[in-house]
Amino acid sequence: MNYLAHIYLSFGDEEVTIGNFIADGIRGNKYTHLPERVQKGILLHRAIDTYTDAHPIPRMSSKRLHHRYSHYSRVIVDIFYDHFLASNWSHYSRVPLAPFVDDFYGLLDRNFPILPPGIKRMMPYMISDNWLVNYAHIDGIGQVLRGMNRRTGHKSGMHAATEDLQEHYHTFEQEFTGFFNELESYALEQYTLL
Repeated sequence: MNYLAHIYLSFGDEEVTIGNFIADGIRGNKYTHLPERVQKGILLHRAIDTYTDAHPIPRMSSKRLHHRYSHYSRVIVDIFYDHFLASNWSHYSRVPLAPFVDDFYGLLDRNFPILPPGIKRMMPYMISDNWLVNYAHIDGIGQVLRGMNRRTGHKSGMHAATEDLQEHYHTFEQEFTGFFNELESYALEQYTLL
């Protein structure tokens, strides 16, 4: 799953949200200096990723893209799934997407000192381009995919993935919906064990 899903699947717990968001910027066990619930968020993030990687539905979505994008197909599916979460946000949250995201940006700002260097560098771009709100629109997803393609030295071809999204839109959306209901239950179970 991508950023928005990890933030949402922190269940409003601010420290867990920070950990869940920064986890990809933390290698191994290099998090023991962080507050305990931030550490729990990192572990929750890893549990969500492990569950997602092993689940047959995201694998099916990824397989549809594999011939064109190879090992980047899983990353693309994560972004597609964040698009469906954002575009169907009212089905998942009583708080509208824009205020939810504004609150998250404020949370990041308040916790800036403990963010990993890579997150600190990315944060201004994320906020100024409002990535999380723009995930709701195909153009916003396209912008993210073009940026990722640049970071791969234009080798991934990810900039073209919105074509695949539009071609198979309803299939990807059905897969997301079926999977995300299961993932939310799993993440809540893991969260209660923290």
